[in-house]
Amino acid sequence: MALLELESVNAFYGRIQALRGMSIRVEKGEVVALIGSNGAGKTTTLRTISGLMHPQSGSIRFDGRDITRTGPSNIVELGICQSPEGRRLFPRMTVVDNLFMGAYTRNDKPGIASDLERVFTLFPRLKERRTQIAGTLSGGEQQMLAMGRALMARPKLMMLDEPSLGLAPILIETIFSIVREINAQGTTVLLVEQNANKALEVSNRGYVLETGVVVQEGSGKELLASEGVQKAYLGM
Repeated sequence: MALLELESVNAFYGRIQALRGMSIRVEKGEVVALIGSNGAGKTTTLRTISGLMHPQSGSIRFDGRDITRTGPSNIVELGICQSPEGRRLFPRMTVVDNLFMGAYTRNDKPGIASDLERVFTLFPRLKERRTQIAGTLSGGEQQMLAMGRALMARPKLMMLDEPSLGLAPILIETIFSIVREINAQGTTVLLVEQNANKALEVSNRGYVLETGVVVQEGSGKELLASEGVQKAYLGM
């Protein structure tokens, strides 16, 4: 049984159909990438999983439970957390207060303290800047904070939306190295990323989306070797 499974999901923004018969699965322990051009439906897929919008038809199952009509706060409590595109931090709060906001559904103080130290181990820069106001951080530091905040929910599934957006190449390498480490520590990852090359390098499997439709799927290596993917998304 897959940890997450979308089956024949159709989703709309008003009269505009954003997802068309979307069917994907994420197995426990995997990194799965969603790649595609702007408007392909990648972020909409994450929003639908998160409960921020509900599909008109189809089903979403997580950890054996139907979550198709479940609200966002309950989705987080079940173990799905998202690091959104654009980071969406609390810019006037400190780094550590932003991190604690990620644990707002929890009341296990020892566990929260342990996860805070885990985040600081993954992102030493955040520990150095723990009392700094989040809005004054660099772009790379803000991305680290957004990922750390998501980890503070102790998710079974972590969804990352464009984690490399706007970052310098050296920071992109750092972010994807940390994605690998997060996964190695036991967190399943669903990754939406414009940088298809990097996304597929770290992924066990991937799906290619075009106008809300899955047009290709395979292992990360298979998609990297695909002539169609190379021409459309890898600049080859």
